Amino acid sequence: MIEISNLSMRYGELLALDNLSLTIERGEFFAFLGPNAAGKTTTIKLLTGLMKPTGGFAKICGFDIQEDPIEAKRRIGYIPDVAEFYDKLTPIEFMAFIAELFEVDPDKAKKRTPELMEQFSLIPYGRQRIENLSHGTRQRLAISSALLHDPEVIIIDEPMVGLDPKNARVVKEELKARSEAGVTIFLSTHLLNVAQELADRVGIINHGRLLELGPVDEVMEASRTKDDDSLEEVFLKITEGDDSLAAAADEKLNEI
Repeated sequence: MIEISNLSMRYGELLALDNLSLTIERGEFFAFLGPNAAGKTTTIKLLTGLMKPTGGFAKICGFDIQEDPIEAKRRIGYIPDVAEFYDKLTPIEFMAFIAELFEVDPDKAKKRTPELMEQFSLIPYGRQRIENLSHGTRQRLAISSALLHDPEVIIIDEPMVGLDPKNARVVKEELKARSEAGVTIFLSTHLLNVAQELADRVGIINHGRLLELGPVDEVMEASRTKDDDSLEEVFLKITEGDDSLAAAADEKLNEI
């Protein structure tokens, strides 16, 4: 469902993503982990067609995101960490706009819109302008609108930002249910407990390079010591070790 091959991205002299290759299957819940500036958001922007790579390619459901963007994007539900809206619209109007954009059958849209708005506690805000909504309410609207067309692939960048515990639980349950129903989930998050709870596999990235890849238990077993009892401990060990190697390499280059 997601195929990434030798994907690279440079910002001037900075190599933000270094030949990333990754395949994610139908129904897989994949968590993409890394510290700040590791390359996570760059990867997501390349997967969703918001940027053009300097090397390699990415495909969604077999469609190259650069060569066949319309067909690829039809199959994506994208939830950014900070969603952008037409702020003068109401949530009901925005959901109608998304339904038209993705050519959702009108009868289906009429049924699904109130269901999603009820599920994500948006009914009381349905006729308010989006510009007047709190960050958490806007985030719930972003999630609802991304699910409206029943995408085959859901790509999410920090979905829990701004959500209270109740709504965070609703989001986790919905994403897991969709994954179990065959939808592919690509989740980027700093919340390692969420990754450990939900993911089938994790990928750990730092300095644009994929350091670890595999089921949560296997990644933990391969990297843990007797004192490690969580994905957080394993993650910190992997990324701190990579930072030390990168610093040593930079020092060597400076000497040369």
